Amino acid sequence: MKCLNCGCLESKVIDSRLNDDGTVIRRRRECVNCGKRFTTYECIETMPLVVIKKDGSRQLFESAKIKTGILKACEKRPVSISAIDKIVLNVQKKLSGAADQEVPTSLIGDLVMEELKDIDEVAYVRYASVHRQFRDINTLLDEIERLVKTKEEQK
Repeated sequence: MKCLNCGCLESKVIDSRLNDDGTVIRRRRECVNCGKRFTTYECIETMPLVVIKKDGSRQLFESAKIKTGILKACEKRPVSISAIDKIVLNVQKKLSGAADQEVPTSLIGDLVMEELKDIDEVAYVRYASVHRQFRDINTLLDEIERLVKTKEEQK
């Protein structure tokens, strides 16, 4: 790591610490030439995730879009922002663990629904109505019946 003070390429690590979620290492360094101290951060380089839309177009994955959709589904529901952030983080982890760098929107929606199902059933149905594009009341009722059946099986 090049010293910003003298340009020397050699430094020694004085201290290393992980951040709270273990994704970044903070290293305190000292230049072996001039003694100046500086901090560097080390993180894993990830490959960009591409989302395949329903019309076949592709765009870069943006977690903010997932959060926006979840916020709309959870509007006026007792779901905290931290719970929503946790859903977004869980979905991101599952997607980054996938072998493909291209994922369809249907997979992302299914992962969000899986997370919402355990947190708030009304938000789940709201999200499902948009994600699955319910055309009529019967489709909505089918989804609600499926949700009730799943809940009964878990008991």
